[in-house]
Amino acid sequence: MKKLLLVAALWLLALPAFAITNPNERLSDPVQEARALAITQQLRCVVCQNESIEASHADIAKDLRALVRKQVAEGKKDAEIYDFLRARYGDYIMLNPPMAPRTYMLWLMPVIIFAVGVAMALPSLRKRRRHK
Repeated sequence: MKKLLLVAALWLLALPAFAITNPNERLSDPVQEARALAITQQLRCVVCQNESIEASHADIAKDLRALVRKQVAEGKKDAEIYDFLRARYGDYIMLNPPMAPRTYMLWLMPVIIFAVGVAMALPSLRKRRRHK
């Protein structure tokens, strides 16, 4: 069982390496390619949700990777690329959206859901203690 889990973990770690299947998708300048890679790892695939566009095999992720690489090749700054994509797709495109009033719900929902779960579990746990 441990070997199976190890193989699965290694396979999951290797997924980003297989996302770019077309070598023409890469930039010829290694500095620009490294920059494009860093940017695409921070962007969420709008189809796969909790996966970066660099790791995703979805068609839209491929298009977004090409768009980012094109903008990097044109000399645009990282902030300009992020701003362009956020204007088009909203803050949801960012794997780590900025903390701002418009994104408070993105940041607070996990905490709220956890608190509701604990509040629902406490009465059951108290009942169990009383019956022992």
